[in-house]
Amino acid sequence: MDNIISESLLRPNWRKVAYGGMQPGFDDNHTDESFLEDMVMNANVVKRDILKVMQDSVSISQYLCIVTLVSLVWAHTLQSTLDENSLLLLDASLFGSGFLVLLLTKEMRSLNLLFHYILNLSFFTTGLYMLAPIYHPLTRSISSDSIWTVTVTLVILHLFLHDYSGSTIKAPVALKNPSLTSCVSLNASVVASVFIASRLPSRLHVFAIMLFSLQVFLFAPFVTYCIKKFSFRLHLVFSFGLMAVTLALVYTLHHLLFMLLLGFLVFISVVCPYWLIRIQEYKFEINGPWDEAKLCFNDRSSAFWSLFN
Repeated sequence: MDNIISESLLRPNWRKVAYGGMQPGFDDNHTDESFLEDMVMNANVVKRDILKVMQDSVSISQYLCIVTLVSLVWAHTLQSTLDENSLLLLDASLFGSGFLVLLLTKEMRSLNLLFHYILNLSFFTTGLYMLAPIYHPLTRSISSDSIWTVTVTLVILHLFLHDYSGSTIKAPVALKNPSLTSCVSLNASVVASVFIASRLPSRLHVFAIMLFSLQVFLFAPFVTYCIKKFSFRLHLVFSFGLMAVTLALVYTLHHLLFMLLLGFLVFISVVCPYWLIRIQEYKFEINGPWDEAKLCFNDRSSAFWSLFN
């Protein structure tokens, strides 16, 4: 008994150190009563508001309606309901409205900016017109069923990988470039557009539908991004107006497709935000002394290291 008391008196106190090896008299995984005093629960959990989540989901519903409108134009063009003159008129109206939105939402409006946009789009249109004869007979030896299957798969891939919080091209007010998944999504939409254009009867048809598709897939996210940055209220009004127009056009085409699209919009804008708020209650995160150390630099050390960069 005396030996046990003497050993406990001679044994040094346990210290909480990150490095230094095992301490004499203690196991490697030893902890004392103060180990859980620094434990913090749900320190980094973000409390979300259902109204804010529903407002953020509007961007997804908006782009789903944009892709639906593109699919409607594809369907009417393949059925010869829209001729090449109507498509060219639609392309010109989209160009004009897109220019108008960009000029109204830009903080610095200048003639140089307008000239820059016109020059780039002229190069883009000329290159696309020169490639139209190549796209026209591209899939002549492939069956139509294979074309429709691949096109639908590419459109679904495009929707799955699309960056709904940014733009497919770098906007002047954006701080970062488009992500890799966004570029893959854009490429999938371009290939789907080429497959659809290759089934049209004339080269002018091919040029008109390719110009329309690339305007939407390439520049429409940029335009909607500028609208959202300019005014979030205007973004909501534009999005709900676009949803109403899309639902009306789909209703005239097929009632079952209308119900399917309406169900998707309700599921994205109402059900998914509600699910996210509900599962937030079950999120449990703990932090404590077992976490990895985070390096923190003060202003003086940051200035020192910036001399070597």
